[in-house]
Amino acid sequence: MKPVLILSGLGLLALFAEMFRFRRALYPLLLIGVAGAVASAVSYIGFDDGEMSEYIKTMISFDAFAIVASTIMLVTLLLWFVLARDFFSDENNVADHSALVLFAVVGAILLTCYKNMTMLFLGIEILSIPLYVLAGSKKTSLSSNESAFKYFLMGSFASGFLLFGITLIYGATGSFDLGEIGAAVSNKTVLPGYFFAGIVMLLVGLLFKVSIAPFHFWAPDVYDGAPTPVTALMSTVVKTAAFAAIVRLFVSPVFGGVSDFWLPILGVCTALTLVIGNVTAVVQTSVKRMLAYSSVAHAGFLLMAVASGSVMAIVNPFAVKGVLFYAAAYSAASIAAFTVLLIVGGKSGDVSIDRFNGLGKKNPLVAVVMTIALLSLAGIPPTSGFFGKYYILTAAFQGGHVWLAIIGILGSLVGVYYYFRVIIAMFFRDANEETVTATSEHQGLLFVTAVIIIVLGLLPDLLFNFCDMAMVAMQPVQ
Repeated sequence: MKPVLILSGLGLLALFAEMFRFRRALYPLLLIGVAGAVASAVSYIGFDDGEMSEYIKTMISFDAFAIVASTIMLVTLLLWFVLARDFFSDENNVADHSALVLFAVVGAILLTCYKNMTMLFLGIEILSIPLYVLAGSKKTSLSSNESAFKYFLMGSFASGFLLFGITLIYGATGSFDLGEIGAAVSNKTVLPGYFFAGIVMLLVGLLFKVSIAPFHFWAPDVYDGAPTPVTALMSTVVKTAAFAAIVRLFVSPVFGGVSDFWLPILGVCTALTLVIGNVTAVVQTSVKRMLAYSSVAHAGFLLMAVASGSVMAIVNPFAVKGVLFYAAAYSAASIAAFTVLLIVGGKSGDVSIDRFNGLGKKNPLVAVVMTIALLSLAGIPPTSGFFGKYYILTAAFQGGHVWLAIIGILGSLVGVYYYFRVIIAMFFRDANEETVTATSEHQGLLFVTAVIIIVLGLLPDLLFNFCDMAMVAMQPVQ
């Protein structure tokens, strides 16, 4: 609860920065505040929900799963603020942009700790509405305006499906509470048909948020058109939050009793996402758009863990911990990659593969960190991405989804091809005349993210043991 209060307070502070004219001091205050939110999230380890207000604990639970997921998101947000320093350089927009980002992350945290379908819907909307605005925040860019409009329209439809699904589930079980819904599912021998229709509509709304095929068509255009820092935020914090919300419902006893119904749906969507994301990424000439389709493919890997996570309310421990580890590894690599995109794109914003020609000679640090990030995204050892994929493939084999694991492995092989296209361009092609320079902040961020990727690759138990706590929250509902 404290991280929600801290970020909400920071958001209000950002709005008052315009009124009381302390906009120049706002950025360091944001960094300090987010660091405090990280510390407050970790302080909840061992916390007893019984100490919370009766009204609050019926709606949210800052349990072990929420602690781990929120910590990963908040650390990512702290790194993101360093990445996005230039995004806040315009004093006319710094207050608005800061507040929108912070309120979006408040919604993201709610998605990790909700215990009630009402809070699920509120979390989704609090997360989504600021993102609609941020996607179009580059007002002079036609593609940014188009991406915001497309995201808003399709996001509104997805929210409608989500809300209708929640309504149908409430009609069948008589409750919005996850525990009571799980108990109703396990106790009833026959559930009405509209309950299953509600699950399908709920899935449509949630799978849209994480760009799962066939609900992924918005993602490449929105990711490509939005400002690069906003794309980085959507690809990391937002994706982690949305998968945390899905895990709370489907890798738990809530809907575990009817897993025979929704598992085939998730299996087909996972296979489609892995194939479409990797194949379409191959033909992209823009590195930013390639990373957008790559993000779709990575969402397929995370959904594979969800599909392997719960069979008849028996939770697969590798699935829960695999989702969290993969999200952390993917977030670190994405922050590094998008930082490089900002550096290489410069004022023009051109991030075609040709712009990376000879980058290893022009700026070795940037090229080396980009290589480490791409190797992690491809799942090459000794990076953290390798163990992320290893844990999820292990979950798939343990869950009996061998066919999904094979598709995932084949998709990863395709991913090696398009990631290595960029690496080859950086080190084996002649450099153009343009210079590539990075600020001291970006250089420090690249170094930190590279260390995170390598350390988690060499010592994965540092994070995997931390993720062990999350299993406490996935125990059967009493």
